[in-house]
Amino acid sequence: MLDLIQYIVEHFAENKDAVEYTVTEKENSTEITIWLEESDMGKVIGKQGKIAKAMRTLVRCASAKEGKKYNIEIKEKNGTAAKESAAADTDAE
Repeated sequence: MLDLIQYIVEHFAENKDAVEYTVTEKENSTEITIWLEESDMGKVIGKQGKIAKAMRTLVRCASAKEGKKYNIEIKEKNGTAAKESAAADTDAE
């Protein structure tokens, strides 16, 4: 699933080399945190969070076979959370 997220983020972020990913496995869910430079935050999240919502939808659809739950969170590298947070649960249906 990380490959899918990386593919999407790489198409919107200008500083591709500065993007970092943190994957935390839990019982039946996986939390993926995307760390971006401040200049890439708006590009990856999109206007009104449309790109982030679309990314969550794609992850939910792709994870249906796995039966896992993925949480995607987008944060700035300096440690502050994104204004338009992409930290919504994506349930595999």
